[in-house]
Amino acid sequence: MSEMGKAPFHLWIVGILTLLWNAIGAFDYTMTKLRNADYLSAFTPEQQAYFHGFPLWASAGWALGVWGAVLGSILLLARSRHAVTAFAASLVGLAVSSFYQFGLHYGDLERLFGTFPMVFYAGVWIIAIALFIYARRQAAAGVLR
Repeated sequence: MSEMGKAPFHLWIVGILTLLWNAIGAFDYTMTKLRNADYLSAFTPEQQAYFHGFPLWASAGWALGVWGAVLGSILLLARSRHAVTAFAASLVGLAVSSFYQFGLHYGDLERLFGTFPMVFYAGVWIIAIALFIYARRQAAAGVLR
């Protein structure tokens, strides 16, 4: 097996920026699941009840989406081809979470939070898909091992 060349500079930029972005999601997930009163004080009791009312399967999807993305960014920085799998798992988790929130409970979501979740999730989907495609291209180019 031959020694691979240096990683392209954009890999470090993408890896670091997405790790920071995904860490925000991980922090949000952790603080919400731990029911951190200081963190959740920005939300009304009804909004908090919405978050805490997720069924196990929807919470599992949220966890897979968040932690798969964090792992994907770490693996991207480590130049591991497994970043592709982690980002794919993150997309599956995002799909499950999106189905629960937008497919089954969009009326509640819009009533409690307005249109912000729709706009925010659109951005999350764009970034998640772009990361998966980026990791696949880097793996195909031999940058990830």
